[in-house]
Amino acid sequence: MKPWRVLLLTLSFLLLSGCLVTFDRPLAVHQPAPKALLGQWSSKDAWGQPLQLTISRTAQGGYKALARTQGQAARAYDFTVSRHGNRWYLSAGVPKQLGGHYLIGGFELIDGQQLVVYTLDIEQVQQAVAKQELSGHAVQVPEDNGAGVLIDSPAERVLAYLDDPANSDLFVEAARFQRTGK
Repeated sequence: MKPWRVLLLTLSFLLLSGCLVTFDRPLAVHQPAPKALLGQWSSKDAWGQPLQLTISRTAQGGYKALARTQGQAARAYDFTVSRHGNRWYLSAGVPKQLGGHYLIGGFELIDGQQLVVYTLDIEQVQQAVAKQELSGHAVQVPEDNGAGVLIDSPAERVLAYLDDPANSDLFVEAARFQRTGK
């Protein structure tokens, strides 16, 4: 499995149909994530293999996800968390070979025992750009992964769009993890 696929699955920003929504800057961090986010989680990756995820805080105030899949070396990924409106968001840097920039997704904790992570529906984001609700442009994702879209709207505009109840179907469940251990 390619390292970028583990990153995208780990942070659950899966490549939907080979397309990727990226942003030119991460969301600002306003408050720490709920303590229930920290700890050990498990799921299955896109190929049905067990996936172990350990989330911890970093000294810089961000978070680190350490992902382990069967037969692969563990990989660590840094991300930030912010809350705006009723939603929790996370931002993570995209590797240079995939164009750089940042991914933004949503997450929710259910009774502290399930972690559900959401990615953005690229078709709806493309429509928002066409309607000038967001500013951005199409980009070619390297390594033959298809077309993507890079959003360059200011953070306030992005958050207003993401928080709008009319756009609630913009978020697509990408992964569901179960709490393991303590």
